[in-house]
Amino acid sequence: MFTHMINEKTKLKMLDLRDSEQLFGLTIGSKETLREWLQFIDYTKSVVDTQSFIQSTMKQFSENNGFQAGIWYEGNLAGVIGFHKIDWNNKSTSIGYWLGNDYVGLGLMTASVKAFVDYALKELMLNRVEIRAAVENKKSRAIPERLGFTEEGCVRQAEWLYDHFVDHVVYGILSGDWDENMSN
Repeated sequence: MFTHMINEKTKLKMLDLRDSEQLFGLTIGSKETLREWLQFIDYTKSVVDTQSFIQSTMKQFSENNGFQAGIWYEGNLAGVIGFHKIDWNNKSTSIGYWLGNDYVGLGLMTASVKAFVDYALKELMLNRVEIRAAVENKKSRAIPERLGFTEEGCVRQAEWLYDHFVDHVVYGILSGDWDENMSN
């Protein structure tokens, strides 16, 4: 099971069913903010829905197709980060993430994404990590920009959010670029 200490206050830990109550509470407590960019919020109506999500992430892990981790700050669940899937043939993956309202602005997501990219490129020996974010989602876009990802383009009308399409900016980083960025 994946666990990674970022610093004395922050760790990443693969989600398991014991996290259901806390994850549900965090999701519902941040519903209005998260809903702007994440459709799954409307489908999370009970702890059972959260348990189903966690079970699907456990299946993802058992199939060697990545995993989802809780971001824990001072002992509290602050958000979620995970691999969407792993393309082993092409040695690539993509990362998704979100934080609860009370944990925004603490540097948690930048540190978490950095740890996930390190894990993907150094432990899993992948070559490419991608992050996509809606063009208007400035906070989410700031993470790959801060970490030296290359903005590779825009996918028009990439996602249907409730009543409209949004375009996605695609960011990517290659293993060699990451090594170079992290050594500077």
